[in-house]
Amino acid sequence: MEQHPKAMEFMQAAMKYFPEAQAQLEKTGIELTMERIQPMMELFLKVMGDAYDMGREDALKEK
Repeated sequence: MEQHPKAMEFMQAAMKYFPEAQAQLEKTGIELTMERIQPMMELFLKVMGDAYDMGREDALKEK
């Protein structure tokens, strides 16, 4: 699977909030580990890539 050029930046943004997400899930009894989060991170990267591309297209249309 081809990664979006901004994938590393998206991952860094997600990791910034990982401790907060982990704390919120642990309050509900769900233990969040890097192994468990991996499939969701892949989905997150796809969503962020699509959102970035949509924003870029919109910006180019406005020029």
